[in-house]
Amino acid sequence: MKIEEWVEGASSAAILGHIHPDGDCVGSCLGLRSYLRTVKPALRVQVYLEPFAGEFHFLTGADAVSPDFCEEKSYDVCFALDCSDRERLGDAVRYLDAAKRTVCVDHHITNEGFADVNVIRPQASSTSEVLAELMEPEKVDQATAECLYLGIVHDTGVFKHSNTSERTMQIAGALLAKGVSSSQIIDDTFYRKTFAQNRILGCALLAAELRLDGRLIASCVTGDDLARCGVTNRDLDGIIDQLRVTEGVEVAVFLYEAGAGEFKVSLRSNDLVDVSRIARSFGGGGHVKAAGCTASGACAEILERITALEADELRQES
Repeated sequence: MKIEEWVEGASSAAILGHIHPDGDCVGSCLGLRSYLRTVKPALRVQVYLEPFAGEFHFLTGADAVSPDFCEEKSYDVCFALDCSDRERLGDAVRYLDAAKRTVCVDHHITNEGFADVNVIRPQASSTSEVLAELMEPEKVDQATAECLYLGIVHDTGVFKHSNTSERTMQIAGALLAKGVSSSQIIDDTFYRKTFAQNRILGCALLAAELRLDGRLIASCVTGDDLARCGVTNRDLDGIIDQLRVTEGVEVAVFLYEAGAGEFKVSLRSNDLVDVSRIARSFGGGGHVKAAGCTASGACAEILERITALEADELRQES
């Protein structure tokens, strides 16, 4: 099935991504927008996303994204991208509910399918990779390719995570052939950090501790830490992966305070543990080696609960 079939007979389309949009979310949403505007110029397309990192604003269509989820509008087709469940859409779910036809494109193993049409491929590195497979190669222009390439880069950690397959590299190569500047996208959106971002990374590393005989590393930053460093939650990308590559570590856990008594939790595994199972126990989800959730309580208490769950997982895998 190709994307053109889903918009056949439609005059309007909405594209939604998950709350706290990351590189794959932004890249897939803007990539689909660009592609639809190419293959069906008369189609009215609107992307709805929460505010996202400034380094993604160079992508075509970024300035046309609406953060206003209160608009009373309905669309012929609504695409939900990179969302493991309806709840991850946040307030934008209203456009999914009001649409005549709904399509979910995703790569999260925990996604059980919540749209009329569901294309869920857990073996893919990213939603951007899934979308690339659904597009006619000759109709993918440079603007679309830049968006999808950025999405793949961010969800593979610049092609170093285990979700990077031979097919991932083939697709990335085809996107590069469209005129994408790989070094610019990787340097400007993945590696380059502001001074404030480096400060919060240092804060997280100083707060890190090893547990379970060095097989688990955990860190937590509070709202006061964020304020002191002058950052927001959008400045925390990369911290969990820096923790994960610590020698001897199997599982990395990173928490940040999102509100009074509420913490966002990121989980990463290197080889053995399925962290999506831990995330699901807190009502979250994700992939085998990368997952997340929201937890309530004190940071120390949440870490104790996660540590106990991780200990069980490690015992089962030993």
